Amino acid sequence: MAISRIAFALALASGLASAQAPTTPKPAAAPAPTTSQVLDRQLSNLEREFVPAAEAMPEEKFNFAPTNGEFKGVKTFAEQVRHIASANYMFAAGIAGEKAPADLGGENGPEALKTKAEIITYLKASFTYAHKGFAALTEANATASIPTPWGQGTTTRLALATLTVAHGFDHYGQMAVYLRMNGIIPPASRKP
Repeated sequence: MAISRIAFALALASGLASAQAPTTPKPAAAPAPTTSQVLDRQLSNLEREFVPAAEAMPEEKFNFAPTNGEFKGVKTFAEQVRHIASANYMFAAGIAGEKAPADLGGENGPEALKTKAEIITYLKASFTYAHKGFAALTEANATASIPTPWGQGTTTRLALATLTVAHGFDHYGQMAVYLRMNGIIPPASRKP
């Protein structure tokens, strides 16, 4: 009986000691990212692959377009880059509900941009503006119906944001082929 009283006293004492021991608070879970933040990360992923690919093509090959096979009428490398930069401006302006701050040109972007340096500057500025446009997307306005920036029908800001990324990666794939046809490994595919 004395042993059970001692065991009980020890159990009680250890329980009280552990109840009084300071506990370290668990770190608060990071807040879930917003839809705008998730989409902006996707835009950043595109930018990290697209811009270095555009910069990788030498100036003297910047107007390259394949000719062997079924490539009649395809965009040149420079036109691919101008086209995506122009689309970035158009889609981001639609998301933000404003007029694009740069010349969009036609299907292949502004024809006045001729040199690699001019086109790369336009491309980089288009990504800066696209990030601004994506920041205008909120949980409340993401799926609201808005006019398309190309003038026919309606769309949503969410659709324009996903189109920006998907469209950019589509053309990135074409640019990667053009680079490889010129003996250049796309920067995103190079081994460290």
